[in-house]
Amino acid sequence: MKDEETMMTHRERFLGWMTGGQVDRPPYWLFWGPWPTTMDRWRKEGLVGDYRASFDPDQLPEKVPVNCGPCPRLERTVLSEDDDSVTFTDSWGIKRRDLKGRESMSEFLEFPVKDRKDWERFKEESLDPNHPERMSGDWRALCDEWTRKDYPIQMGYYPDVGIFGSVRWLLGDEEGLVAFYTMPDLVHDIMDHMTTLYLTVFEQVVNEVRVDVIHIWEDMCAQLGPLISPAHWNEFMGAPYRRIAAFAKDNNIPLISVDTDGDPDLIIPCMMDAGVNFVFPFEVAAGCDVVALREKYPTLGMMGGIDKRVLALDPEAIDRELARITPAIEKGRYIPTLDHLIPDDVPLENYYYYAEALKKIIGKE
Repeated sequence: MKDEETMMTHRERFLGWMTGGQVDRPPYWLFWGPWPTTMDRWRKEGLVGDYRASFDPDQLPEKVPVNCGPCPRLERTVLSEDDDSVTFTDSWGIKRRDLKGRESMSEFLEFPVKDRKDWERFKEESLDPNHPERMSGDWRALCDEWTRKDYPIQMGYYPDVGIFGSVRWLLGDEEGLVAFYTMPDLVHDIMDHMTTLYLTVFEQVVNEVRVDVIHIWEDMCAQLGPLISPAHWNEFMGAPYRRIAAFAKDNNIPLISVDTDGDPDLIIPCMMDAGVNFVFPFEVAAGCDVVALREKYPTLGMMGGIDKRVLALDPEAIDRELARITPAIEKGRYIPTLDHLIPDDVPLENYYYYAEALKKIIGKE
């Protein structure tokens, strides 16, 4: 679908900007949405309908809805519930507990894989790359529509496509990290099998659909940096990523994106060497500075890097934050967005101010 002001499509602008081509302006994305509790607050403050609609943001990549996770799908099953919390198993068979009425991370109680025997069972029951239900649904019709409109199209999504991400979902955070030392063969096998699964599904998609992005969800960094060393990244993750990069090259897919919270600086060279060319969200609270990182990695596509916390302050603070990241926009290949979901201390009027101010900086009329 052509943008009325320039006759440049959302896909043309996105791919051109992220690969260093000539475009009319950077993409205008309102990528990260509000927490559920933030949405509740905004409705009380007068929000009706879509909070983004009046700003007319550019189209985000549409995700091909095929099944890259456990298949047949594992349904969310409530195990117990009281006034304060609900305990359930999720789409990966993880037992977790969520608090009610407020936003917080789950308490993860039990993971489906504890040893090689568990892995072989889970792999046989739920991770057959060729299971026919993986390709069920209306994804072909949706992709036809997105292609006609020239929207960018993405394969891979949270939480089902990840190399490190699949290890943490199966083994757990701490247990998965310990396994790099105590069960390295198991970690290698999980990563290799999941890569085969993804590529098996991706191959069937690209036979019918033009794809622009392969997305990998990892969340493998924290405030002090990556959860594994660059050496371990190369040893365990290098080969799976290179398989994905080779597939992308063979099928003319220009972007491989990685979503990891925290500070990824130490492993960005590893990722780029293995074919990654798009990383986000560069959380400011973890010390990420997109202006400095733009200088350090001039060919890397970047997104995020605007401190979500300033939206809880005032328009002057928002203006200062947008001025801070403007040099990164001017260098190119960087889409300015918030660095994660919007907390519930953000008033609706502050979000509106931010969205309008960003729109002006982008140059979208």
